[in-house]
Amino acid sequence: MPLPNPKDHRIPLEAAAAQTKSHRDSAGKDAVKGGLFLRKSVDELLAQPGVAGVRFYFGRNATNAPTVILAGVDQAGNDLVNGVLLDEHFYCPPFCGTANPLNS
Repeated sequence: MPLPNPKDHRIPLEAAAAQTKSHRDSAGKDAVKGGLFLRKSVDELLAQPGVAGVRFYFGRNATNAPTVILAGVDQAGNDLVNGVLLDEHFYCPPFCGTANPLNS
């Protein structure tokens, strides 16, 4: 399926904070809040020939912790599964940065 028409993916801080709070409230005190991918890895994924977007998949690693898998997507909407795939993000916590509306 071809890629959908472009849209503005930006979200106001207030809406983003409400969504992340909803996750934290339902997931529990010790749950994973999010994760961090370093720019070097994201740049490598985006620099692949033919990448028109990024798709993410939810997963569970060997310890059953939640993960996010990132894959480049071509103009036809297909995952570039033979290219760079990203996983093993840095978990938040502990890599959450200072307290802000998205993580606290």
